[in-house]
Amino acid sequence: MENNSAHILVVDDDNRIRSLLQRFLRDNEFYVSVAKDAADARERLKDYKFDLLIVDIMMPEESGLEFLQTFRQESNVPVIMLTAMGETADRISGLECGADDYLPKPFEPKELVLRIKSILRRAPQTDQAAVDKLNLGLCCYDMNKKELTNKQGGIIHITPVEQAMLSVLGQKSGQIFSREKLADILGAGQSPRSIDVQITRLRKKIEKDSKNPRYLQTVRGKGYMLLPE
Repeated sequence: MENNSAHILVVDDDNRIRSLLQRFLRDNEFYVSVAKDAADARERLKDYKFDLLIVDIMMPEESGLEFLQTFRQESNVPVIMLTAMGETADRISGLECGADDYLPKPFEPKELVLRIKSILRRAPQTDQAAVDKLNLGLCCYDMNKKELTNKQGGIIHITPVEQAMLSVLGQKSGQIFSREKLADILGAGQSPRSIDVQITRLRKKIEKDSKNPRYLQTVRGKGYMLLPE
């Protein structure tokens, strides 16, 4: 899996650490969402498909280990555990609950990125394979190559932000994404207003009639969704 196709959820009750990890991972071309606790993480999991979770062990109300135990009952998505504790017993507990890796705080961010890349290389790709290509009528978007082509195979130029937009929406076709959620995932200075602009530009490239879109649709009062054939 390429870095820029991976969507990571950071679950940590420390706002400073969440912000630092979000900025650092985005600088390394990952999509990143954040959650302040286990309950918040479950809400994010309803909205998005994630390729990897980074979960702090020491969180209020429900610990990272408790969250991981219930998460493993329904998902095999890789999980890296973070904790301020460095005891061997804590590491073993995390691995026994289903963690794929364990990193004690403080840690070097570059080491975290290397561990993420290693895990993603080993992770099964069966879910991703189901959405390798999006058929958009007169064109097709390759989720792996991040290429938009016409029916003759010619490349249609799209910007990195437009690539990210198609990748995020394409991972959950038919699901509504609010402008705020899209701006949060895409980062890089995006805002709800800039999302509207990006959607308009992208429609001109994929729709036969951009003013009456068939594939990239607006759901009034809620946001946008992609409906490939």
